[in-house]
Amino acid sequence: MIHRAVIDTNVLISSRISALGNLAKIMRLIADGRLEVCYNSDILDEYKRVLAYDKFNFSVESQELAVENIKKIGDIINPSTSEITLPDESDRIFYDTAKAANAYLITGNLKHYPEESHILTPTQFVEMLEI
Repeated sequence: MIHRAVIDTNVLISSRISALGNLAKIMRLIADGRLEVCYNSDILDEYKRVLAYDKFNFSVESQELAVENIKKIGDIINPSTSEITLPDESDRIFYDTAKAANAYLITGNLKHYPEESHILTPTQFVEMLEI
């Protein structure tokens, strides 16, 4: 079964820093075609912005490769803007995209989103799939 997911920026960054544990399992699901990544241009812009932070010290080539890989294997979704109140407005695009795509939202920041069954941490997502 192929699942669909929106990957929050914090999960993408964490997977670039450490390819271990649940993050590695999620990236393997993506690479194996068992997890389809949903995105749009606003999400790609957010990825690019955060990947370029000096504190991460990612090479320009590595930054571009991360974004190009998402574009190559992902599914572009153009959601409508929801009316839900979120603590951080920059998270809205991830929430709205997941809703529009009928996809999971995988995030390390559950407190930024409402408690909904499709919003999971990487650990919760892997446990749900029992992998």
